Amino acid sequence: MNIDIETIVEKLRELSVERRAEVADFVDFLLYRERGHGLTREAEHLAQTAFTTLWDNPADTSYPQQ
Repeated sequence: MNIDIETIVEKLRELSVERRAEVADFVDFLLYRERGHGLTREAEHLAQTAFTTLWDNPADTSYPQQ
């Protein structure tokens, strides 16, 4: 679905003040979720890099692989 911002703004103008507040809250929720997922992915990448360094070393070669 490709809706331009102007179309959304036109629709918002038709809403009551109370409904606009609900829309603003919902947009805040969506932004929070979107930003949170980006941070989660970045944290996973950093953890993977750190743990690979810890686990992939010569001392671990003496343990049997499963």
